[in-house]
Amino acid sequence: MATTLQQNEQPLVVLASTNTIITLPDDTLLLTPATVTVSPVTGKILSVVREVLPGSSFPPNTTYNDLSPKFLLPGLVDAHVHLNEPGRTEWEGFNTGTKAAASGGVTTVIDMPLNAIPPTTTLAGFQEKLRASQGQCWVDVGFYGGVIPGNAGELLPLVEAGVRGFKGFLIDSGVDEFPAVSSKDIALAMTTLKDSPTTLMFHAEMLPPITESVGDYVQISDPPLAPKGDLFSYSTFLESRPPAFETYAIEEIVSLAELAPKLHLHIVHLSAVEAIPILRNARKEGVNITAETCFHYLGLAADDIEDGDTRHKCCPPIRSQTNQDRLWEEIVEAQGEGCIKTIVSDHSPCTPELKLLPPHLQTVDDDSLRPNMHHSDSGVDMTLPSDQTHDKSCSHASSRPELKPTDSGVVMTLASETPSPIEEQPTNPLSTTTATTCCADTTHHPNPAPQQRLLPITNTNQGDFFAAWGGISSVGLGLPILHTIATDRAAHGLPAPDLVDMVRMCSQATAQQVGLYHRKGAIKVGHDADFCVFDSEESWVLRSGEMRWKNKVSPWEGRQFVGRVRESWVRGEKVFQLGAVGGGFVGGKPRGEAIVERRTA
Repeated sequence: MATTLQQNEQPLVVLASTNTIITLPDDTLLLTPATVTVSPVTGKILSVVREVLPGSSFPPNTTYNDLSPKFLLPGLVDAHVHLNEPGRTEWEGFNTGTKAAASGGVTTVIDMPLNAIPPTTTLAGFQEKLRASQGQCWVDVGFYGGVIPGNAGELLPLVEAGVRGFKGFLIDSGVDEFPAVSSKDIALAMTTLKDSPTTLMFHAEMLPPITESVGDYVQISDPPLAPKGDLFSYSTFLESRPPAFETYAIEEIVSLAELAPKLHLHIVHLSAVEAIPILRNARKEGVNITAETCFHYLGLAADDIEDGDTRHKCCPPIRSQTNQDRLWEEIVEAQGEGCIKTIVSDHSPCTPELKLLPPHLQTVDDDSLRPNMHHSDSGVDMTLPSDQTHDKSCSHASSRPELKPTDSGVVMTLASETPSPIEEQPTNPLSTTTATTCCADTTHHPNPAPQQRLLPITNTNQGDFFAAWGGISSVGLGLPILHTIATDRAAHGLPAPDLVDMVRMCSQATAQQVGLYHRKGAIKVGHDADFCVFDSEESWVLRSGEMRWKNKVSPWEGRQFVGRVRESWVRGEKVFQLGAVGGGFVGGKPRGEAIVERRTA
């Protein structure tokens, strides 16, 4: 082997580790010592040897990296990320979103068709998004298309243009330009795509036919269930989106699957375990359907969410600890009978203003301040009022809001009372010690972000879970989240995946889901040389200044993790190294590419 390598005059890049997760010819994953040789010209893996070869085995012009004992993993493929550019770049953009991905070992992200303006529901919209991405991406980026009422004629042109799959909502998406689909729309999309190599995905929440709702609109935008209780209490929000919303939607999708028996159907961000038996039974009956869950459903629990902490709002909602435990059991079974095959971030950010954070959670970077933007999340048409004086003596109202009809659904007229600041800091379920969440006092942060200050108080509904935008920021944080919780679960004798399982669900299976497994998601000869270097022992706490996404708001702030990404490589080039100058982003400029190859599998 050494003689053969020395005869090769091509400059080489070599990465070696005593802990490498490689992919065998039968697609089995194996943790083993290995040496991986890369062509810096093609960015492809040339050879994988199951031992750590010394640097002397290679020509003098070789760039040799022995990373032992750190783990050398294939780069993660995050198959569910909202980059929001163009149109809502205030929320997130290609540059910052892909930087955040790279900092966490994610070397490929797949961009969702919303919340950009225009959305990726037409070929013209896709071309506009591609133009916006040019020269901005630090990792490779693929794209989904969207299914909305009336765009069936755009689906096949989008397949030809290289989108990796399609997403539709069975309930209001929260943005006007991406309306929900009816059963008729789903049937039309299925029949249109039935012979195409693609994936048809669904945000699977839907109002059951008999339910107590604010109004009669099922697919438009009334609040799903009339809130009964304190709007600043997470339990009120959770009760407004019960598991039945997910089970009813999935049953509807399964009932239509016979229209396209070969088409891969996929449920995004599954949260309710009540849906698992439905999916398992459908798979047993031959329906080609899978599901994903998210890092926040596996690491955050409703039991621990403090009143007013709207950083935790997302749809479907974060559910109970009991529900979370069952999700962990299901992903451990993913290699066998489990229906949850992939784990993704569903990175869905917005500006801090739209999160309506209480005062003690409002510390952000000055450069993250953005204008307020219209949205209608949770079916509430939320137009922020003009600046008002904050009165700390007022307490928040627990009565239901007054609802006034509009052409698009409802406007929520919010109570005039201002929520009082929450005294208690949220507990940290990921840490054995107390970790401070984001607060105004930067002395709690050893390495605070530069130029931090409090956002101005502009409204009287801070902490209102119904009016706040829903979404969790976490792209690039998934591996530390999974490793931390899995390590703790294993220590307590509970079902938990190991690093090989995490690679299977966050690299291999996600690459397969989007038709990129011929080049992504594996340390295998001929694949792109995408790598994640992971230190499984390092303990650290996420601070605001360490968030690389645009708006420094996340429920993961202040959490203690065990395991940290040290380096990320994309097609044979190192793009991130923790602690390096320039915030760790090496090479001086983005080198990621837009993936527009037509999907074939």
